[in-house]
Amino acid sequence: MWDREYRVTFRDTLIDTEEIVDGQWEGVHRPGQPVRVSVSDNLQRAMKAKIGTRLVFNVQGTRLETEVGSVRKVNFNRVQTNFLVVFPKGVLEPAPQFHVVVSRVNSAEQSASFQSALVRRYPNISAIDLTQILKSVDEVLGKVSFVIRFMALFSIFTGLLVLLSSIYQGKFARIRESVLLRTLGASRRIILRIIALEYLLLGALACLAGVGLSVLGAWALARFAFKIPFEPDCLPLALTFFSITVITVVIGLLNSREVVRKPPLEVLRQELG
Repeated sequence: MWDREYRVTFRDTLIDTEEIVDGQWEGVHRPGQPVRVSVSDNLQRAMKAKIGTRLVFNVQGTRLETEVGSVRKVNFNRVQTNFLVVFPKGVLEPAPQFHVVVSRVNSAEQSASFQSALVRRYPNISAIDLTQILKSVDEVLGKVSFVIRFMALFSIFTGLLVLLSSIYQGKFARIRESVLLRTLGASRRIILRIIALEYLLLGALACLAGVGLSVLGAWALARFAFKIPFEPDCLPLALTFFSITVITVVIGLLNSREVVRKPPLEVLRQELG
């Protein structure tokens, strides 16, 4: 049983933000027939309702029995009058009503002048500036975006530290391999190429895993949580991948510079005691 207050409307046509996805739209109530209302798809899923499900509304103390006649897909992202429940014409006309008109202005000065003139001429009309509401929402979203970006940078920095620690832990293995290669006659250039390729693959795979998981997580949030289109910006992802990979190669080469500069025996005595 659902018990809450609904702001509903009645009309005989659909608007451009609505689309029938189930059932049949009835814009005019036929006397002697059940009152068939149209509900939004998200409300239909929340109520687990089907076509023909009975709904009872309390309209100013009067019980009004209805049934679900159609389900609409509504684009609530557009700033206009959208409703969860739409009645057909010929039912709610005697009930108390209020009218909503959405208008658009070009500047804040024009909005203030329009509201002043409207209130002076029609004192019983309430004028609400949606620009201020949208600005407040934008400020809140900006703060949330800052927190998310900060946590993302913190995660990148932490991951970079983990990557550097793994490079340092593998230092002795690289030393033994490089000393063995130099003992077998490998030149410095060949050793540096081998080390650079190894750290290139290490940095690329680590960064690819991190970027891939972040993109996958962002897609899942956008698709299933926020119900918005997922449009990633590829340039920051590419820059992150390139910069982290280059940093890994540079640090790996700097960490192995003593191997190619000193004789193998001296390197072994210094590193292994």
